[in-house]
Amino acid sequence: MSRIAKRFAELKKQNRAAFVPFLTAGDPDAETTAALLEKLPAAGADLIELGIPFSDPMADGPAIQASSLRALESGMTLQKVLELVRRFRKTDRATPIVLMGYYNPIHAYGTARFAKDAAEVGVDGLITVDLPPEEDEVLRLPASAHALDIVRLATPTTDDARLSAVLDGAGGFLYYVSIAGVTGTKSFSESDVRTAVARLKAASGLPCAVGFGIKTPAQAASIASFADAAVVGSAIVEKLAAGGEKVDRLRDTLEFCASLAQSVHAARG
Repeated sequence: MSRIAKRFAELKKQNRAAFVPFLTAGDPDAETTAALLEKLPAAGADLIELGIPFSDPMADGPAIQASSLRALESGMTLQKVLELVRRFRKTDRATPIVLMGYYNPIHAYGTARFAKDAAEVGVDGLITVDLPPEEDEVLRLPASAHALDIVRLATPTTDDARLSAVLDGAGGFLYYVSIAGVTGTKSFSESDVRTAVARLKAASGLPCAVGFGIKTPAQAASIASFADAAVVGSAIVEKLAAGGEKVDRLRDTLEFCASLAQSVHAARG
């Protein structure tokens, strides 16, 4: 059983959802990311989504776009992202890590080489935003050969015909994008998201995570009451980017993540 499947099975037995924080690797520098990765499980993270910085992150709003630029300016590369995961795995063998990014860096690295190296360092799944199901065989096949899950995205505009394509070859969990737009820019309708998650769960045996728009502990709890996971990205990135000393921002970010985790974990009583 994969780390992702094992974690969701454990959570299902406990009747609670997963808290999934998102970080951009290398924002503002590699050491800060390493420190956050090390401390996030103790703060309540059930899975971790680690962003591969890219110069043109078209699915992301201003906060994550800015974090990608900061990471690139600090010298972060795909190779260094993998090294961060390798470093994390020296002390944590249980928490699933999902890499989120765009296909260009993976293509430049070499797709087969990337899948092999990602699995070797301890990556569990991949979200490649700009690689649709019809074209992701180039990554899906080598990923499958190394037991990496391809996490697919569904959106408010995913109709039944499209959903069939999304589910074909999907693994780990489904990621429901709660808004029609980029990350961190709009609020979601709980009733609409609840209906969409029920539809996805009926169509697939995979857990369903919700992201793109969750900014507060209350919103995270709302989603966790019916979805299998709540993903928080922009709000965490913004907390890390706030003014003040780096050590204070690190502390504040971890405290914010702990508050989100507590709300998610208590959402079902």
